[in-house]
Amino acid sequence: MGDAKQVKVKLYGRIILTGTIRLRTGLHIGTSKDTLEIGGVDGPVIRNPVDRLPYIPGSSLKGKMRSLWEKVNGADQNKSIGKDVTIHVCSKHDCPVCSIYGAPGEEATAAPTRLIVRDVPMNPNSIPSTVADYTEVKWEAAIDRVTSAASPRQMERVPAGATFGPMEMVFSIYMKEDVKRFTHVLRALQLVEDDFLGGQGSRGSGKVSFENLAITVKAGAEYAEQADDRFKGKSLKDLVAVQDELVKWVEGLVVPNGGA
Repeated sequence: MGDAKQVKVKLYGRIILTGTIRLRTGLHIGTSKDTLEIGGVDGPVIRNPVDRLPYIPGSSLKGKMRSLWEKVNGADQNKSIGKDVTIHVCSKHDCPVCSIYGAPGEEATAAPTRLIVRDVPMNPNSIPSTVADYTEVKWEAAIDRVTSAASPRQMERVPAGATFGPMEMVFSIYMKEDVKRFTHVLRALQLVEDDFLGGQGSRGSGKVSFENLAITVKAGAEYAEQADDRFKGKSLKDLVAVQDELVKWVEGLVVPNGGA
């Protein structure tokens, strides 16, 4: 048998984006019900099983970013991952989608996934004490087009004004081009702000904004954390406006010799 192909993977550093997610309208990220209750809520929100606080799963936020970025890039929907659900998957190292968001575990990839998105806890102090269990119940009704009969249901939402944080995204750099790819993450977050997060978006839920953003970098063999006030306490619009300056700063820290 021939020798196995030698693959070199070098981690030059990481860009860490932190911040806060603010709800502009109610947010519904659902879960299955443990029990069936008469008069109970039809669509409960997902909660931390320890403190029972709602949270935003990292998979929900990352999945929404990926979906919108696939649409912007016109990526082929060529991989089925469930009933009536397809995503884009390829093995090209320069793919604007797979190079950032990765591929399912069974798929061959040209490089490690760049982007990690953590679960985002809710700040309970952002909800008035008069709001029971940190959520509201939104009534909806489907109308029969022939008889006009209504079929009501109750959807649980975290109310507008609530904040979630700290949000943390970790972007790994394996080649010099990855630093510029990080700006695609900022663009994807802009797309989320103009779209919605979670369910019921076409009916008003899920409008969010990303606030108080900050960039730190961990680079080189020492892996020391470095920050810069130019990229701290910013709105998403502010960060996008200085993204060229951000790229030069990160390149100087992470790949001073040109990278891979």
